[in-house]
Amino acid sequence: MANSKHTLLYIVALALCGVLMTACNEKTVYYHYEHTPMAGWDKNDTLSFVVGPVTVSGHYQEDIGLRIGGEYPFTGLTLIVEQKNESKQLLHVDTLACNLIDERGNAEGRGLSQSQYLFPLSTVDLQEGARLYVSVRHDMKRDILPGIADVGLRLVRRH
Repeated sequence: MANSKHTLLYIVALALCGVLMTACNEKTVYYHYEHTPMAGWDKNDTLSFVVGPVTVSGHYQEDIGLRIGGEYPFTGLTLIVEQKNESKQLLHVDTLACNLIDERGNAEGRGLSQSQYLFPLSTVDLQEGARLYVSVRHDMKRDILPGIADVGLRLVRRH
C-alpha cells in the first residue's frame, strides 16, 4: 500500500512539473483577457489593458486574443486598437481585421463551446520601466455584437 502511494505521488509530481514547465514562458510578459457580456459587446464599450512596468528593454510582439461563442453572427471582426507608450508618450492606432471563418465555412479558432483565436498586432519597443496602455473596441456596423466572450492582450519579448 505504501509503495502505491509513493508511485502515485511520484506520478502526480512529474505531471505537475510537466505542466509548470510548459505553462511558464519567460518571454511572455503579459497575457490577460477582459470579459465582455455574451449578450452583446457594445461598440462604445472600450476594453483597457495596462502592461508593465516591463523589467527588460527590448522588442515586444503584441497579439490580440479572442474567445467567441457559436452565436457570433459574422465571419470576421474588425477591432480598433489604440496604444500609448508611457516612455515615449506616443499614441498608435491600429485597425485589426480578424478572419474567424475560412473559405469552407470552418472556424479558424480552436475550442469546443467557444473558439479561441490569437491575432498578431504589431511589434513595439519598450524601455525598462515603461508602461504600455492599450485599449480595444470593435468597429462593426452593428452596435452590439453577441457571442464575444473575452478579448485579450499578449505581450511577448523577442530576442
